[in-house]
Amino acid sequence: MQLPLDDAGPTLERLAKAGEFFQLVGRSRSSRRITMLDDPLGKALVRRILSALEYHALRRYALHWAAAGLQGPLNSVDLNRIYSFDPAAMSGLARTEAQLDHKRTYYAAKQAIGFRPSFVADQVACFGRGLQETGASLGMRSPYRAREKAAELLADAGHRLCAFFDALR
Repeated sequence: MQLPLDDAGPTLERLAKAGEFFQLVGRSRSSRRITMLDDPLGKALVRRILSALEYHALRRYALHWAAAGLQGPLNSVDLNRIYSFDPAAMSGLARTEAQLDHKRTYYAAKQAIGFRPSFVADQVACFGRGLQETGASLGMRSPYRAREKAAELLADAGHRLCAFFDALR
């Protein structure tokens, strides 16, 4: 009995949903790698709002945010449960030293890049919100101006994060 061939790549529907926002690297099936870039940060890279260095610095910032445990748990919703602060679970404290290191790095980076750029970096890189929605939360009424202001602040945050992470080396 021969097993079916599994390419282990995205389906045609997934590629169609991503549109132009993916990268295909490699010629043969064994060396092919597909990177999906249809999140708001990836779209900013493809649209050349961000340079590759700024993109990777923002990804590193989001990685520290996630590894610090700041995104919260991925639990299912139990309608019979009461959601409240539990001091016995120490829900505000880091559980490991590695998590504490990520939390310190994230907060140091947030402090280094400033309030507004860190707000936009959090919204786009960490929470996955679009540029227009982020710009609207900054107070811009026009969708065009909202995208432009958020893109400007995101590029500024990426540039400052590059300098911050270079100083850590």
